[in-house]
Amino acid sequence: MAAEAVAAFREEYRQAHVPAAYRGWRHLLFTFGIDGAAMVAAILQLEQVRPIEWLAIPLTFLYTNFAEYWGHRGPMHHLKRGLRLVYERHTRQHHRFFTDRNMELDGLRDLRAVLFPPVLMIFFFTAFALPVGLALAWVASPNVAWLYIATSLGYFLNYEFLHMAYHLPASHPVGRWPLIGRLKRLHQAHHDPRLMAHYNFNITYPIFDVVFGTLHRPHRWRAPPRSSRSPRRVRP
Repeated sequence: MAAEAVAAFREEYRQAHVPAAYRGWRHLLFTFGIDGAAMVAAILQLEQVRPIEWLAIPLTFLYTNFAEYWGHRGPMHHLKRGLRLVYERHTRQHHRFFTDRNMELDGLRDLRAVLFPPVLMIFFFTAFALPVGLALAWVASPNVAWLYIATSLGYFLNYEFLHMAYHLPASHPVGRWPLIGRLKRLHQAHHDPRLMAHYNFNITYPIFDVVFGTLHRPHRWRAPPRSSRSPRRVRP
């Protein structure tokens, strides 16, 4: 996608999807403020945690990393019934707003194309984190449930921070952090239109990209596997 086409789409997106009253810093504050407060509230509910209950943290980390991978590989890049909004926002908007050669946002208003909308953030929490937490409180213990909720919320904060960092200007000091630089290169490769539906679905740490053989290192280009399907096109 040529730079001119990206610039034209960005202007079209801003006019159609970014309200005049939108402020990127408010979106950022809502995401990190509400999520962070909920995480702290969950931590404060812990009482006399037993050693075995602390295992909820690494297990939740692996579970959320898998959910990130599968959600990205599935409904974000392939249209699923009932999840059209997720597909539209990610494949048809985010990946046209940012390509592998046009990764940087132009200003805080462009955070609209990076951060999860508040409505989706609330949906994912109530649809996934809360029900699992209630089930864990019943089958395991309240401590395990609160550790699960706190870790899930912390992982989401980590997800949003890293994803935002990948799209910051190259001159931004956060982008110079070694780990973020390595992860950004993996995510940038994912924004290559030839690769986006086939490789690098983990946005944070590529654990399940390694497990499922979908990790692509930028210095070695690979053609998409023949057995993989391209994302289904959606009629406007």
